[in-house]
Amino acid sequence: MGLRPIDFFFKMKLHSDLPVYKSCYDLLLEIFLFTKEFSKEYKYTVGESIKKETIDLLTLIFRANSRSDKNAVLQQARESIEVIRLLIRLMKDLKQINLKRFVTVNQKVEAVSKQLTGWQKSKK
Repeated sequence: MGLRPIDFFFKMKLHSDLPVYKSCYDLLLEIFLFTKEFSKEYKYTVGESIKKETIDLLTLIFRANSRSDKNAVLQQARESIEVIRLLIRLMKDLKQINLKRFVTVNQKVEAVSKQLTGWQKSKK
């Protein structure tokens, strides 16, 4: 016997309780902090793109959590984290992020990436 829709609703975790959502939110906070230090040339271009991409990633995590078929949305989320990783590396190479902060942010990116990969593999 399958789950009734109401049972599915109560068994589903809130998106804000998901470890990957919390990790992504922590990443977003870190991104908001370090993009403030970008020079004007990058703050309103690449800095805004990194913030928007991370906010979009949080939205994708919410969507994946609320759907029964998560695979397509999780694939989009994994692509999004790679774009974020690329933009952060670009800012390091352009000397907008120092090495210490880059390592810290990259660890957060990696944590989100691993959780998304694990989530997607568990749903196949």
